[in-house]
Amino acid sequence: MGLSGISASQLLILALILLLLFGSKKIRGLGSDLGSAIKGFKKTIKED
Repeated sequence: MGLSGISASQLLILALILLLLFGSKKIRGLGSDLGSAIKGFKKTIKED
């Protein structure tokens, strides 16, 4: 059993559906945007 009752096969199916809906370029861009937002948040917390 995986995260909160979600199995590995269910996660794989979900990832494939997201890839089909959004395409790899949009998902890659979303990941980089999310990463930079997290970095900015951590930097702001450390400054205070």
